[in-house]
Amino acid sequence: MRRAADAITVALTVNDRPARMIVESRTSLADALRDELGLTGTHVACEQGICGACTVEVDGEAVRACLLLAVQADGAEVRTVEGLAAPGEPLHPIQQAFTDQHALQCGFCTPGLLMTVHHLLTERHGVDEAEVRTVVSGHLCRCTGYQGIVDAVLQADRAWDRTPGDRAG
Repeated sequence: MRRAADAITVALTVNDRPARMIVESRTSLADALRDELGLTGTHVACEQGICGACTVEVDGEAVRACLLLAVQADGAEVRTVEGLAAPGEPLHPIQQAFTDQHALQCGFCTPGLLMTVHHLLTERHGVDEAEVRTVVSGHLCRCTGYQGIVDAVLQADRAWDRTPGDRAG
């Protein structure tokens, strides 16, 4: 049960929509997104920032949401995996590439990988396999092996028509 002294109002923009939530000062951004806003695509696993499952974008940077307190995100723009493609719309080119290349199996690590790749590809065109391997090495995947993931990122880089720095998805 929350005590009034522990309740803090956090206002942020999540997936291009304003959001307000009341959280305890110790609530991680991952838990707040899941529990307060119902955005369960942000997965929580290690809670130490090692596995990458909780990766989201905060003000355009890929961050581990389990390591960031929700109160630290007050006023920020947050993008979660749910913000890549709206329901009923075609998959985002990154999501489509992961599907095409069979770059997922159980799917637990996939949302974090998608957000890390989204950040990479908004920053750069023309990534190479070595760079992709370095970037995805920060994620633990026990099902697929990484070749399908690497192939998906390379496909998405070719297929996604974007301008550098385009954060819109």
